[in-house]
Amino acid sequence: MYRANTKHQQPSLLSDISTMPERQRTMLEHSWAGAFREHCFCRIDESIFAVLYSEKPSRPNVPVNVLVGLEILKSGMGWSDEEMYEAFLFDMQVRYALGYESLTDGLFAIRSLYHFRQRLSEYHQKQGVNLLEIAFETMTDGQVEQLEIRTTKLRMDSTQIASDIRDSSRLYLLVEGLRRLYHQLDEEEQATYAPLCEPYIKRESKHYTYGVKGRKATDEAIQAIGLVLAEMLGELQARYAEETVYQTIQRLFDDNYRLEEAIVVAKKNNEIGSSALQSLDDLEASFRRKAGEAYKGYVANITESCDEENEVQLILDVQVAPNNTDDAVLLTETMPSLVERTEVDILYTDGGYGSPEVDRVMNEHQVEQIQSAIRGNAPDPSKLSLADFVIEQDEQGKPTHLTCPAGQRVDVNPARTTGFVARFDQTVCATCPLQLAGRCRTKPQKRDPRYALNFTQEQVFWAQRRHRHRTFLATPGNPRAAVEASVRSVKHPFRQGKLPVRGQFRVSCMMIASAAMCNVRRIHRYLVGNGLWLHFRYPNWLKTRRFRTVMDLNPHICTRLTPIRRFLWRPLCRLRYTCFSY
Repeated sequence: MYRANTKHQQPSLLSDISTMPERQRTMLEHSWAGAFREHCFCRIDESIFAVLYSEKPSRPNVPVNVLVGLEILKSGMGWSDEEMYEAFLFDMQVRYALGYESLTDGLFAIRSLYHFRQRLSEYHQKQGVNLLEIAFETMTDGQVEQLEIRTTKLRMDSTQIASDIRDSSRLYLLVEGLRRLYHQLDEEEQATYAPLCEPYIKRESKHYTYGVKGRKATDEAIQAIGLVLAEMLGELQARYAEETVYQTIQRLFDDNYRLEEAIVVAKKNNEIGSSALQSLDDLEASFRRKAGEAYKGYVANITESCDEENEVQLILDVQVAPNNTDDAVLLTETMPSLVERTEVDILYTDGGYGSPEVDRVMNEHQVEQIQSAIRGNAPDPSKLSLADFVIEQDEQGKPTHLTCPAGQRVDVNPARTTGFVARFDQTVCATCPLQLAGRCRTKPQKRDPRYALNFTQEQVFWAQRRHRHRTFLATPGNPRAAVEASVRSVKHPFRQGKLPVRGQFRVSCMMIASAAMCNVRRIHRYLVGNGLWLHFRYPNWLKTRRFRTVMDLNPHICTRLTPIRRFLWRPLCRLRYTCFSY
């Protein structure tokens, strides 16, 4: 039975916190744990998760905000489940962050957290809704409102992440799949197929794979396994077609083989698609080659605020998809949600987010996309492109007027077939230096002496993107670049960008939780950097803007301080970086 947790709103008079010395208690309240408690834990909307519990009178649930808070801490700190649970039991900072003020309050078995994850996963499978993602958005929207963060400008970037799967060869996957299909059978069926499967079941998959040497031998082994799989899958279909193991091995067979006149033929490596099965334990992971490196797993897309007037920037949205998903598709999917939750007017992205569909979506929501690069070959500099013309558009994005580089402004009309046409005065074009040099795209028509320029709506969007890109390059600074540091911050708790879970849902939950913890760290640094949490132990001169700026630099830089301040410099730095470390 669901019950909301409100105990943290009424602190106990007698607790481990109340017995601490005042200085120690204040340091605890102003550490990262205090920021987590105020800006994360207290903002978790427990009612979102009420659908996971029975409405019948029964034993109350473990507080949902505690379970969600533990998930955020686990991902943000890079803990294992055991390390997370030990920190919950014995670490006073962790317990304070989760609303407890005593080491004896709120104890529960770790399996309660496992059951909670299972409920989340089952609800996602049935309803297609990630409740943790909704909680993150609600929490972040509250932080944005409280801290008065401007969301008119956003930036976006994606990164490759891997789930906890083995980097298996094609041969290993096929052998392991055959073994699992064999062990799915009953004893009578196993006895029937034992002679056929004997080379693959008498030893482990990795031992069989190690014994195959050379490309020719590997290709022959893959072909032989395909014949065995084809025979078994055909004969077992009537009985096992609804079993998960059978369906997985059937997909593995379809990915690696094709039938040519009822003959099984192994596909070549370059014939296997990127969505082919990469692991028998993670059915959603895909393959992608980027910048000459091969990746197996998922892609995470991160969106954050970037308005220069904000004193702190927050991550607003996290998406996870198979890594063969194009960046433009991710942008198209999240744009309606971003428009609903924020006041976005400008979105900074890299070159991977451009496509005709993105152009239509951005025009529909009246958002200006500025890319740091453009896909495809650059226009020929010796010729004028449509981006060199000034295009005026209506609210629907359709062009209404066109101004050429020479300054001639004309109306844009629909063409007879498709697209649009702009007709320029022949007397002006005939004497134009650009036309005489052969650089202009306009040409005189057969029946109409005016010079015409034909183009489509997609070319208009492309020209506008190219024009914004040129303006971006000519402007000092790069507002998009800092999002790459945010990507690293979210991935940093996971060694080499590999998460300890499998499946898109669990990977998505961990990335969302890590982003939530990243926001908490930023908020805490903002409070500390602005002196909001330093007044209790430092004199007034330490709260000045000049000293805070120096404190944010390298601790060893103290040559510009007076002798007295230089004497206090190193102890203060040690105290600061000790009290507020993570």
